[in-house]
Amino acid sequence: MSAVVSIAALLVGSGLLLLAGGLHGLLLPLAGLAQGFSDTSLGLLGTGWALGYMSGCLCVPVIVKRVGHVRTFGALASLAGITVLMNLLLMDAVAWIILRALTGFCFAGAAMIVESWLNERSTSETRGRIFGIYTMINLGATTCGQMLLTLGDPSGFFFFVLGSIIYSLSLLPTALSTAASPQPLTQARLNPKKLWRNSPIAVVAVFMVGISNGTFGTLGAVYGRRIGLDVPDIAIMMSLALLAGALVQIPVGLLSDRLDRRLVLIGLAVAAMSIGSSLSLFGGGDATVTILLIGAFGGMIYSMYPVIVAHASDHADPGDFLTISGGLLLIFGTGNMIGPLLASGLMTFTYPGALFQVTAAAHLSMLGFAIWRMSKRAAVKAEDKSDFLPVISTVQVTTPETVNLDPRTEVDKTGADI
Repeated sequence: MSAVVSIAALLVGSGLLLLAGGLHGLLLPLAGLAQGFSDTSLGLLGTGWALGYMSGCLCVPVIVKRVGHVRTFGALASLAGITVLMNLLLMDAVAWIILRALTGFCFAGAAMIVESWLNERSTSETRGRIFGIYTMINLGATTCGQMLLTLGDPSGFFFFVLGSIIYSLSLLPTALSTAASPQPLTQARLNPKKLWRNSPIAVVAVFMVGISNGTFGTLGAVYGRRIGLDVPDIAIMMSLALLAGALVQIPVGLLSDRLDRRLVLIGLAVAAMSIGSSLSLFGGGDATVTILLIGAFGGMIYSMYPVIVAHASDHADPGDFLTISGGLLLIFGTGNMIGPLLASGLMTFTYPGALFQVTAAAHLSMLGFAIWRMSKRAAVKAEDKSDFLPVISTVQVTTPETVNLDPRTEVDKTGADI
């Protein structure tokens, strides 16, 4: 408890940041639909966010090095709040795409700064608990942000102003915190040869999961609206998918620690394709059934990323976990950029359920490559596996500093076997 109390201000700041992010992320596609934006434009919102987010992960460490953590966090959170209001003033699809990229940049940098503080305040004994509490707070805050949309009409000004206020409130805990500024931020680097040599299946799978998760996370609300769901049902649907993804990770983690993790990935991919095919063909017939199927679908797709990271960790050399995980994060973000663009174009020219054809194609590609790799490389023995740790697999809540806070990184730094 003493460790939690000492970082309470940082956890509150992170919670407010994710609360605003969850609200803003679901608000834009729903408000864009009300404004008559095309599916392609709405898909580009997700592409813009992922591009801005990855740019923030790469560039914000340089800014922090120049002006410090507190000033940078204040500037980024303030700018994120301004972009929400600019969305309200500039009801134009192109402007929203640019603003969404700017928000992604600000959000990534602000999240990294909070996480670097948490990393600085954690020890080998408390790191796992702090990581778990931080993950739960982020999940809860994102879900609450989405559920706020059940309270009113997203086409008005209220939720835009509310999002800006919450972004501004996230400034206060860090601005008033007496915690000393931590070490410089971790900057993600991509080493394709090293990643491929470590685990080819991890590289291919994380890219495909990025396509799938980015597609659903960006256009799930659009799909719901196109098949006739109302706004409260869509908010419940998207929140249920996220919560199911967190809960399913418990049995998935237990299975992947006992079986070949590639088999677990194959099982998740088959389940996701089956559920997605049902939604593609029959979604919209009954709202309750559709929402439950979406929840099951979220349980499958949002539990794949931590299995992939754990599998890559099984094969990593001591001292390489941070490099491997940071590289996989960048590949995941690249998939997040591509997926919404592909799916939105297909949805425009065909029908809303085409969203799940894109996710199915990604999962099928991952499944086929995993089966082929199983014939080329033996499974890791159970005693040689690293620990499985739950991670919410959206680019919105995962940064290089999240990887640095991961307890496996602490083990990695000691040079112990992972």
